[in-house]
Amino acid sequence: PHTGRLALYLLGLRATCPTPSPHRSLVTWLKYYLEEDWTGSRRHGHPLTNYYQYGLGVLALCVHHKRVREEVVQRLLTAQHHGRLRHGGNAVDTEAVVALAFTCLERRRLVGTELAAELRAAAHRAGSSMAKAQEPDGVIGNIYSTPWALQVFLATGMCQTEPAFAQAMAALLENLEAFSTAATMAQVLPVLHGHSYLDIASMHCKEEPDTLTPLNMEPLAEVPGNKTVQLVVECPLPWCYDLKLYDHLVPVPAAASLLDVLQTAAELEPHDFRFHTQETSQGPFLSQVLGLEARQEKRNYWQLLSAPDIPLEMGIADYRPRDKEILILRLSEW
Repeated sequence: PHTGRLALYLLGLRATCPTPSPHRSLVTWLKYYLEEDWTGSRRHGHPLTNYYQYGLGVLALCVHHKRVREEVVQRLLTAQHHGRLRHGGNAVDTEAVVALAFTCLERRRLVGTELAAELRAAAHRAGSSMAKAQEPDGVIGNIYSTPWALQVFLATGMCQTEPAFAQAMAALLENLEAFSTAATMAQVLPVLHGHSYLDIASMHCKEEPDTLTPLNMEPLAEVPGNKTVQLVVECPLPWCYDLKLYDHLVPVPAAASLLDVLQTAAELEPHDFRFHTQETSQGPFLSQVLGLEARQEKRNYWQLLSAPDIPLEMGIADYRPRDKEILILRLSEW
């Protein structure tokens, strides 16, 4: 199911103040996807996509003032209660999206009084959990998860009482250059203006100016020269025949991204190195390396590391390796 992508589209559509008719069928489709998505729980114990996309779907419906069946909400409450939202590489993102969905349903009075009280308590639990997970540098989860946590603090009112809010905001302002894609900008811009995605639901569209005008962007200046990156592929899982499956130096232009490094390695040694990606709202996602596929039902993923074990906080299309840097693609479990 295209739960997450359609949810993001509907959130963006609502923010542009559309006329009522064009998106009605899309809202109906999102309701359908939420039900289809949950069929995965009968086999895997979680949605066919993941709790992040499922929570995003509930949030989008709420922002469009659409009621959600109580059973759908209870699924997310149960998942939070049993700690299932904390599984995976984007645990803060997932908890935050679900907390925003809970707060929206409670605030818009789209659920009964008793359930609303449960949702309010669950959202505050999520906010407290994020505050406890804050790093000494103010980041919560990673720099890209931090705007999600800040949205929760803003939506629940915890921004006025939680010290973690000011520390996380300071960390965000120091790292704004990391938000270079449309998807990451969409997460950070509301926070910089003191808003969350919940505020889309109460926009007064007649007062909104038409600001969707194109900008003449100057192309990025090319960085002269070349660099060499050491690319390593590891599989520490018990069913792999060797820990280190690939270890080669890859020469690339100085401005090359990690994705460029992978593509160059595949061109130079097509028999020794191959990879596949999947397009997501956050950019290309590394799904397969050397024939080994990262699959959610197997609970594994390709972890991106700078040697020896520093996780990369950017995707393969955004990260620009340094000269002589050792980059590790490690098949890991979550």
